[in-house]
Amino acid sequence: MPVVRIEGLTKVYKRGFWGRKVAALKDLHLEVEQGEIFGFLGPNGAGKTTTLKILLRIIFPTEGKAWVLDREIGSPALKRRIGYMPENPYFYRFLTGEEFLGFYASLARVPRPERKRRIDELIRLVGLEHARGLRIGEYSRGMTQRIGLAQALLHDPEIIFMDEPLSGLDPIGRHEMRDLILSLRQRGKTVFFCSHILSDVESICERV
Repeated sequence: MPVVRIEGLTKVYKRGFWGRKVAALKDLHLEVEQGEIFGFLGPNGAGKTTTLKILLRIIFPTEGKAWVLDREIGSPALKRRIGYMPENPYFYRFLTGEEFLGFYASLARVPRPERKRRIDELIRLVGLEHARGLRIGEYSRGMTQRIGLAQALLHDPEIIFMDEPLSGLDPIGRHEMRDLILSLRQRGKTVFFCSHILSDVESICERV
């Protein structure tokens, strides 16, 4: 059974003084199976981020329906089962990596007795043991992407939505992030991978 199902999703915005209608998304249908890395490929402005925001209930569709993990989007029960890594996440630059994850673990309601173990595990997973005590303002772009991935995984979600996770990375950073994303499949996670770069999708995703 698909973990993401979209039927006829459409989003229309009104722009300008006269309220001109612009379709950011038109009649989208797709399904994503459990445990796969699904590539959502398209040029900039094609509606990829709009689709993600609808699935995460950040914005509402004009038409159509969508289900995630067999629940209609917007269900409160979905929040703990979904992880999200935006293209340009906001970080509290004055916090260390470890403090940042601790703060978000409390927001995600990770049980207090589990927080340290979970944070230690994720810091190892994303390869930031050496930087856990550094302020995020001192992190490189690749390091901030990795701490962003750790944040998205704090509450052990079943599916992770990623918006251009390789954006702005140098070749080494891209290789490291690619390996991290591939490792999520081995952990039984489903990944919804948005990108406008064909080679990234080809090297990471099982289906587009």
